[in-house]
Amino acid sequence: MDKQIVHYKDLGIVEYKQAWDYQESLLQENIAVKVANRQQLIDDGQPTMVHGTWTKHYLLFCEHPPVYTLGKSGSEDNILINDDEMEQQGIQYFKTNRGGDITFHGLQQVVGYPILDLEKFYTDIGRYLRELEEVIILTLKDYGIVGERSKGETGVWIEPGVLGKERKICAMGVRCSRWITMHGFALNVNTDLSYFNNIIPCGIQNKQVTSLQKELGREVDYAEVKQRLKINFEKVFNVIVQDN
Repeated sequence: MDKQIVHYKDLGIVEYKQAWDYQESLLQENIAVKVANRQQLIDDGQPTMVHGTWTKHYLLFCEHPPVYTLGKSGSEDNILINDDEMEQQGIQYFKTNRGGDITFHGLQQVVGYPILDLEKFYTDIGRYLRELEEVIILTLKDYGIVGERSKGETGVWIEPGVLGKERKICAMGVRCSRWITMHGFALNVNTDLSYFNNIIPCGIQNKQVTSLQKELGREVDYAEVKQRLKINFEKVFNVIVQDN
């Protein structure tokens, strides 16, 4: 069976809301195709392509100017500064429709937004999250870092089982509608970690946040990290990531 194609696009530095709207537009386009195809199946008894296409997979990478985002199940109690302080520090804030709690996005953090039709893979959100984590774990391994999962907590950690040394290097939160995904992961590369001092990251008390730069003790080639993420995404999901 031929590997599925995932269309890759690097959005560069982009405002959070702009990227959110773009994701939403891709998700809605896929949903419209899926709904129309299903109606055609009901009418004709066989699946057909609408306007010459099936749903499409996308992988978007970007950086955001400083912004805090709160998941739909998150608590604003985990934000430790007020609106005026955020404005003074030049930080935006959005309540989102993804899972998870509060997190920070900033420059030199790779934010990945896969827009996938999971019905072409498997219909299992838990498995999808574990495979996203695996992409990060393999990428960290490329740098000699052991990334791990922390029981009951989404994302990728370093030394999650060592009390007092647990540190999160990649946050995750997704939304899925009609098995089309959006939102995704945020991997700290050379990220300014001081912004995390204003929040309780992911609503988890007394645990640190880290970055590739902090773990390795040197600045990391940001473009190289993106390339490694693409390669590992291809491995884990058994797809071809193709420049759009």
